[in-house]
Amino acid sequence: MTTKFDELLERFHAYLASVGDFLVQDAVARIGWDMPARELEPHSLGCLRHLDRAAELTPARTKQLVQFLAQERGESRWGQTYGESDFGKAFIDNYGWLEVFGTRGHFANDEVAAGVLILGPDIVYPDHHHVAEEIYIPLTGGTEWRMGEDSFHKREAGEVVYHASKVNHAMRTGKEPLLALYIWRGGPLAQKSTITGTVTQGRG
Repeated sequence: MTTKFDELLERFHAYLASVGDFLVQDAVARIGWDMPARELEPHSLGCLRHLDRAAELTPARTKQLVQFLAQERGESRWGQTYGESDFGKAFIDNYGWLEVFGTRGHFANDEVAAGVLILGPDIVYPDHHHVAEEIYIPLTGGTEWRMGEDSFHKREAGEVVYHASKVNHAMRTGKEPLLALYIWRGGPLAQKSTITGTVTQGRG
């Protein structure tokens, strides 16, 4: 079955294959890219209002991928792992993800999950951890990232950010939204993260 999301998977794969980082190259090589498509009901979220601005901020080589995300936002199934009781209403109104493939994604894969994350401006994603290891590639710059006991470090678009299994990590955005690709592997692919930090809105 061919769907419009075949184009999304193709662009997603092409971008990841172009990233000159060993972790990303290893992940791409291990993924079986011939995945069966799923028919999913579209689901929209408030955070999608940041997608057009994120598209303006992304580097040229990601434009085709991000433009597809923007154009097909109304046909895609966007999701959230948390609720207001976890991080508060301001966070929930500015947070969401689209799983391209995985156990819940537009394409079925029981071994690895990957997709895109959106965080709006001035949002703290507090310390949390999970069993799966996580590779992030921010497509917009300016967000600060932390893992373990390290301090926050600002990351530019295209940098690879690695979160090891069961190690706390956090992010906080500045005046611009974050759009980032993620890969989860080596653990439960739909696990809700364990929250270990204090929720604080803004950059505090």
